[in-house]
Amino acid sequence: MPQDEAVIGRTGKVLIGTRGSAGPGEVLIQVRGGSETFLAWSEDPLPRGATVLVIESRGCREVGVIEWVDPLDALGGDTAGAG
Repeated sequence: MPQDEAVIGRTGKVLIGTRGSAGPGEVLIQVRGGSETFLAWSEDPLPRGATVLVIESRGCREVGVIEWVDPLDALGGDTAGAG
């Protein structure tokens, strides 16, 4: 099956939790100027609401994902009252 290169490297949200090797979940990815859903496979189970990074396209609207924490979030911190 042809891979969907446009989704690799995109982040998204888990809509239906993944079950690791027991089965896929579903993720919502912002791509091509909109949002699209994909079946999502992960090595470890991921809960609903988790942020993920697409690491591979498995063809026909299926992707491989890992949990993602944006490293820039750590730089933002709470700056209220600073200055």
